[in-house]
Amino acid sequence: MGSMWLYLGAAVVAVYAGFGLVLLFTQSRLLYRPVRDIAFTPEDMGLDFEDVTFRTQDGLALNGWYVAADDAPFTILFCHGNAGNIMHRLDTLALFHRLGLSCFVFDYRGYGRSEGRPTEVGTYRDALAAYEWLTRTKGVPAEQIVLFGRSLGGSVAAYLASQVDARAVVVESAFTSYADMGARIYPYMPVRLFARFRYNTRAHLAKARCPVLVMHSREDRLVPFKFGRRLFEAAPEPKRFVEIKGDHNDGYLTSGDLYKDAWIEWLDFVGDDRLEPAVRETS
Repeated sequence: MGSMWLYLGAAVVAVYAGFGLVLLFTQSRLLYRPVRDIAFTPEDMGLDFEDVTFRTQDGLALNGWYVAADDAPFTILFCHGNAGNIMHRLDTLALFHRLGLSCFVFDYRGYGRSEGRPTEVGTYRDALAAYEWLTRTKGVPAEQIVLFGRSLGGSVAAYLASQVDARAVVVESAFTSYADMGARIYPYMPVRLFARFRYNTRAHLAKARCPVLVMHSREDRLVPFKFGRRLFEAAPEPKRFVEIKGDHNDGYLTSGDLYKDAWIEWLDFVGDDRLEPAVRETS
């Protein structure tokens, strides 16, 4: 009997260790879920657009779409999530266009038609290159740029907000850090010990050089609502928090007018030249 329990215990340890090794060496594949094929463009949504190729500091050619709106007061620099490519953000591009906003959405390295393979440092470089294209090539003033990131893109946008000048940053459905997400999904594994990525959104947002809007849903089953609250608490003033509705990937659609009104009110707020540090919560 003792031998049986010994063998059983050894088997459990072996399975546990094996699963841990799988997680250790497949983190990149689990985190980044790029799609290369682009079957649709803004033209399919009735939107005129500029198909843009720009280069990163380390020499990679990236692809993006610039969708202009007439007399737009702001341009959104859109950092998307970990899966798909810019094609999967057409609904959001159309929404911004209806709000009278220009938008530049780009694919990270390894996504869509962008060269290379995704890495954490790489996504940061890609966002900086997109910002430089907007400001230097397109000539959009920093004070007219609103940084926007959804999910993983929220961490990238938060990093960008800590590095460059912008009118504001909007972080939607984002996690506090890669390690926090790993601990949530695999609570039985010591993920903090072997996490190969940081994506410390909370730390980045604390260093934001512009006003911060955090948007999150209580119904988000992937990234807990409490993560959004912690991001808001870490952000410097002026800041706002908006509780949206819906699950992780469809909150901007499920929320309907609540989502659109939140953007309108936020842009009115940051567009006021008399802006003063203040905290207001909306739910």
